[in-house]
Amino acid sequence: MDLILFLAFALIAVVAAINVVVQRHPISSAISLVGVMGSLAVLYLLLGAEFIAAAQVIVYAGAIMVLFVFVIMLLNAGGEARAGRSFVASLLGVPALVALLALLAFFTARLFPSDAEVHFGGFKGGTPEAIGRALFTTYLLPFEITSILVLIAIVGAVVLARKELE
Repeated sequence: MDLILFLAFALIAVVAAINVVVQRHPISSAISLVGVMGSLAVLYLLLGAEFIAAAQVIVYAGAIMVLFVFVIMLLNAGGEARAGRSFVASLLGVPALVALLALLAFFTARLFPSDAEVHFGGFKGGTPEAIGRALFTTYLLPFEITSILVLIAIVGAVVLARKELE
């Protein structure tokens, strides 16, 4: 049963992630990103990391996506215009994609041993104490840099929106 749930939500995550890139309208793309975040939260639940799953829903699917939608609406971004396709891109696109997937499968099979198994519910590192300790010791610098980048993006969006209004 766990394997069926894993495969179903992994497929949902992949399809929604592809939909993020394929969509022409930014709001539709953001809603697809919510689908990716929600399915990732279910995958975390299957692994036994309840706190990480709750944080995924609250922080990413909730707060960050509200921020993204707010910035999209603030910038008044419309749908993307359809561009002409290149003949070379349409000719080489599918074979290049197949070659890339074959390379990824080859390196994944070589780098990760096949005897390693994932035991659903066996992860014990997702407690709030362990996450807080890692976040504020080992990963403090990336955490602070990410928060500064988000702040810069918000300020940049406000500045761009103000220039359009004037």
